[in-house]
Amino acid sequence: MPQDNPYLANPRWAVAERVAEAARRRFPADVLAIGAYGRLAHGDDDETTGVDLVVVTYRESGGPRPTRRRIDGVLVGLDVVDADRHLRRAHTLDTGWPLAADRYVTTRPLYDPTDWLDKLRDAHLGRLAQARAPEFSALAREAWCEAASAHALANRLAAWYDTDGALVGLGVARLAAANVVGLLTRTYFRDGADAVRRAGLAGADLTELGEVLRTQAGELAARGRPVDGSVGDLFDV
Repeated sequence: MPQDNPYLANPRWAVAERVAEAARRRFPADVLAIGAYGRLAHGDDDETTGVDLVVVTYRESGGPRPTRRRIDGVLVGLDVVDADRHLRRAHTLDTGWPLAADRYVTTRPLYDPTDWLDKLRDAHLGRLAQARAPEFSALAREAWCEAASAHALANRLAAWYDTDGALVGLGVARLAAANVVGLLTRTYFRDGADAVRRAGLAGADLTELGEVLRTQAGELAARGRPVDGSVGDLFDV
């Protein structure tokens, strides 16, 4: 990265640069590219933000191991994935797409001599261009079922006065319901907190979330993807 780049004044970028340099030095034959994603890549990080890095390797099992540590007071998460697998992920749409897409589109390179991260972005954008509305609606229905299941469990735990368990279940249900919103609107999020906030679910309690799920079920039915069906419908997706 050029010395006049303003990101170098950021202590989290400084840590990221050191990690990237160490990975290249220790695994020179394995590392294809290294990038930062999340808030650091978007440039709105602060002193509470960790450093999320991905090391792309030429082959499976090459390079360092995935890990998380604190370095100079900064939490560093190191994800390691081989290039073929990462490209396959970029070509795949599933219920977690709203939380995964940002990593394909906005990863900022720390080391990328062949512009491989640009190829990853273009591959994902190409896959999105090919996708049709029914595909996203089908995935939204799956995400809705995950949200409904977590919501039902949270309600049951609340009835049993298991407040802690109910709160955990509520958090899972909120995130899954946010994924429904992302899939129906083709919107991707930076992380889980961003997802529930932008979906308007950050403060939703169990009753409010139940209303949201009912509204989503109606929208899915209107799109030809009803959440209720027969046994045979399980095999007719």
